[in-house]
Amino acid sequence: MAETYTHTRPHSRPGARSAPQPTRASELDRLEKLAHNMDTLFRIPLTSIRVGLDSLLGLLPGVGDTAALAPAAYIVYRAHQMGAPRSLLGRMGVNVGIDWLVGSIPLVGDIFDVGFKANRRNVALLRRHFDRSEV
Repeated sequence: MAETYTHTRPHSRPGARSAPQPTRASELDRLEKLAHNMDTLFRIPLTSIRVGLDSLLGLLPGVGDTAALAPAAYIVYRAHQMGAPRSLLGRMGVNVGIDWLVGSIPLVGDIFDVGFKANRRNVALLRRHFDRSEV
């Protein structure tokens, strides 16, 4: 049975209806879609190479790689809310940091972004963690 998780709001009105809480599986699916959009949304014509919005943002000098941090940080934040252990969050943070640091180097970073898919790696780590913990 899929487990649900809730984050209670301390200032909810008594008797107010709340939206249904997502299951862990549905949240992981949502995070995978975000990771897909950021890392592998487009295929470069005549190749099997896939790039995403992260790679496109990385082409903007100075601000692109920093702007791509927001969705990556959101994935880590949601992992925290879902109850991922600190060790996993740390590993996910290292992936985001490597992606940002190397990605901010002109040309080298753009090439690196094609191969290092931090968002997809992080969601895969999260899914693997929860798959193991449900057994």
